[in-house]
Amino acid sequence: MKISEAVFAGSSTRISQKPKRSLPEFAFIGRSNVGKSSLINSLCGNSKLAMTSATPGKTKVVNHFLINDSWYLVDLPGYGYARMSQKGRDELAAMIRDYILNSEEMVLLFVLIDSRHDITRIDLDFLAELGEHGIPFALILTKCDKQGPNVLAAQLERDRQILLEQWEELPPVFCSSSQTHRGRDEILDYIDTLLKTI
Repeated sequence: MKISEAVFAGSSTRISQKPKRSLPEFAFIGRSNVGKSSLINSLCGNSKLAMTSATPGKTKVVNHFLINDSWYLVDLPGYGYARMSQKGRDELAAMIRDYILNSEEMVLLFVLIDSRHDITRIDLDFLAELGEHGIPFALILTKCDKQGPNVLAAQLERDRQILLEQWEELPPVFCSSSQTHRGRDEILDYIDTLLKTI
C-alpha cells in the first residue's frame, strides 16, 4: 500500500469526540519518546504530519488522520511518562483506555518498543492489559538503524524470550526506522492485508 493522501481529521479526549465518519482505524501507541510521531510521519511520507519533539509527552490528545480517504491512522498519547503530575498521568491513562476499549472501529493497535533496550516492565504490563481485554495488537520496534545488525538481532531475541515468558504466541513484530524508512512497506502492507479482510 502507498499513502497518497494523509489529512488531519481531528483531536479528541473522549471517544464521543471522534470523527463522525465511521472508517477502519489503526492506532499507534508507545512509551513517551519511543519515536511514534517520527514513525507516523515516515509511514505517511510527510515530515510535518504528526508533531515530533525531543521532549517526551508531547501528544496529549487522540489524533485522527484520514488516510487515502478510506481509513484512519490514530496517534495515541504515550504511556509511562514520569515527568507529569499523577493527575495528568491518570487523565492520559483514562483517555487511552477509553479509546482502546471502546472504539468499535479500531482494527489493530500497533505498540511501539525501543529496539535499543530490553522491553520494559511498563511495556509488559500494558501488553498484559491488552491481552486481558482481547485487544488485537502488533509490535513495532523503533530506531532499528541505531545499532549494528548483530547487536539488533541479539536484542530482538532477548525481547522475544522476555515476551515468551508471558505469552504462548507472539504477535506480528516489525523492525522500523524513521530515518531509513525501514519497515514502512511491511507495516503498510500488513494494514492493507487487514483492510481486505474487513
